[in-house]
Amino acid sequence: MKYFKRIIKSILALLVIGMSFSSCTDNDEPLQIDNTSQDTLELARASEVDAASSSLEDMVVEVFEFDLANPNGRVAPPALPDCVTITVVAEQGFREVTVDFGNEGCLVRGHVLKGQIVFSYTRDVEAQEILITYNLIDFYFDNKNVLGSRTILREKENDNGNPQFTHTLDLTVIWPNGLQASRNGTKVREWVEGFGSGIFSDNVFEVSGNWTTTFVNGNSHTYEVLTPLRREVICTYFVSGTIDIQRTNFGGIFDYGTGDCDNEALFTFNNGTEIIITLN
Repeated sequence: MKYFKRIIKSILALLVIGMSFSSCTDNDEPLQIDNTSQDTLELARASEVDAASSSLEDMVVEVFEFDLANPNGRVAPPALPDCVTITVVAEQGFREVTVDFGNEGCLVRGHVLKGQIVFSYTRDVEAQEILITYNLIDFYFDNKNVLGSRTILREKENDNGNPQFTHTLDLTVIWPNGLQASRNGTKVREWVEGFGSGIFSDNVFEVSGNWTTTFVNGNSHTYEVLTPLRREVICTYFVSGTIDIQRTNFGGIFDYGTGDCDNEALFTFNNGTEIIITLN
């Protein structure tokens, strides 16, 4: 790890030196400034979109599964804090569920959530597939405004015999400083551990799929999962898995490691250069 940190420091030092020498030239040639720092910043910001998307999916899946199994019982899963209010409007088989985090912010598993997630579905415990439609209302994830209105298809069993959720992505994340990124694509979450236990903390998902993240400056990143991304809900970050990322002027492989829950991932550029990305 120290080796990679030295690489980053060396890159930054070269950037500063290169810019200093370039600014002193007397010719009219355009400055050639390495944009490695901008590239890595966008990679880190894209990972923040990952975290917001995962938190949204966790919440919809958890509340949906609880409501499906307990239509006349408690309206809130026991693992959620008291600052989360859940309201269910039922009409025959149709159900509309509002998950309200309030306007002041509610701390949920290390993240401050505000606003509402409203989703609806038609209840049928025997159905192989159930389509969940959700809408975000003034929803914030750690002070980032998240906009979206899309669907999640829940399959009772996939080919491996596990529950599976296919999320059609159409999200926009806006940072407090005005930075903005949108994400479109498809994310498939296979529930590989913890299903049916009634304990949220033991749930593990494996994520596959492909999507595109586009920043407000026009830069676009395409993503394709190479090996499933392991999502343990007790950890904010993916703990393992690899994903191919390509952009107009660079690309490479994002590696989340071998199982440790930490906020660092290794990115290997197409030319073989390796850097550590800190995930916020």
